Amino acid sequence: MALHIHEAWILLFVIPALVTPAAINHEDYPADEGDQASSNDNLIFDDYRGKGCVDDSGFVYKLGERFFPGHSNCPCVCTEDGPVCDQPECPKIHPKCTKVEHNGCCPECKEVKNFCEYHGKNYKILEEFKPSPCEWCRCEPSNEVHCVVADCAVPECVNPVYEPEQCCPVCKNG
Repeated sequence: MALHIHEAWILLFVIPALVTPAAINHEDYPADEGDQASSNDNLIFDDYRGKGCVDDSGFVYKLGERFFPGHSNCPCVCTEDGPVCDQPECPKIHPKCTKVEHNGCCPECKEVKNFCEYHGKNYKILEEFKPSPCEWCRCEPSNEVHCVVADCAVPECVNPVYEPEQCCPVCKNG
């Protein structure tokens, strides 16, 4: 393993030395004088300002051409000043939306939450349930659970007893 790493380091230092600026033939890559980088840099990049527009994947569009700069962008028109994109008024996303897709100009709701979650369980809208003997709950259309806790009267005995599955204490010994 150590031998392979050593060989890789040698290649990293030797190969750049073999490729010199003289080895690059600038005639193979024609470009305008204004498009060339500084003399210290041997890389040449085309400048499309005023000539065209480039999308996210590097495709070049002509002036006046309509294009989508990315998969989730609105359509644009290529101008001398760069892309001018449509900015439509998108519909609002429903507040109960749980899954939004951004595959087009405007985001779309793909799934609306139509249940309530309470202590790890899901309940249908308007469903009523009793999580404990003293609680009565309901899943509201707002996807919120509202519960009422029983209000027990004070027992009129000395030693009230709590029975299983009963909310309020009962008097067993009178």
